[in-house]
Amino acid sequence: MQVWFNKQATAASGPGDPIHVPRVSKMLDYEAELVVIIGKSGRHVPAERAMEIVAGFSCGCDASVRDWQKASPTMIMGKGFDTHAPFGPALVTPDEVGDLDALEIKGYVNGELRQSAKLGDMIHNVKEQIAHLSAAFTLEPGDVIFTGTPAGVGAGHTPPRWLKAGDRFRVEIENVGVLENPVINEPNTAEIGGQPL
Repeated sequence: MQVWFNKQATAASGPGDPIHVPRVSKMLDYEAELVVIIGKSGRHVPAERAMEIVAGFSCGCDASVRDWQKASPTMIMGKGFDTHAPFGPALVTPDEVGDLDALEIKGYVNGELRQSAKLGDMIHNVKEQIAHLSAAFTLEPGDVIFTGTPAGVGAGHTPPRWLKAGDRFRVEIENVGVLENPVINEPNTAEIGGQPL
């Protein structure tokens, strides 16, 4: 069975935008991921036709606050913090990408290679993911799907290697692009109705 979670819209950010180390946790992790952008609506899309609803692909980082993630069975709290879903820098169409399974994905922290795999090594491929998701709800144009990450995340090290202010996380996916984001401490974002507290 595939396991999924939502990220909040405020998690989305772009290339070069800072990823915040939350004020409420220091257990900020990185996950280099292929991102799928949906181009046509689809419901109950069979895997063999899944690519018909894909507009293109991009690079993404599924930043994860591990203690908050573990505190909720849905993982949404730990996965949905503001700034924790940067993706980009471009939408690359399927014809430009070629054979997804053959492409390499890599994740670097401060230039150090931490994650490396072929997209074909994923437990569930993109077509299977689209078929599964569209069995539950309609996928719509503009939907963004983060597809899973290779081994090597910070939580997998002993001791864990969390992201900290001053770090840079880079995602490289062959034929798709390079996404790099700095990591900073969360600024004073406390507000009500747009007014700072």
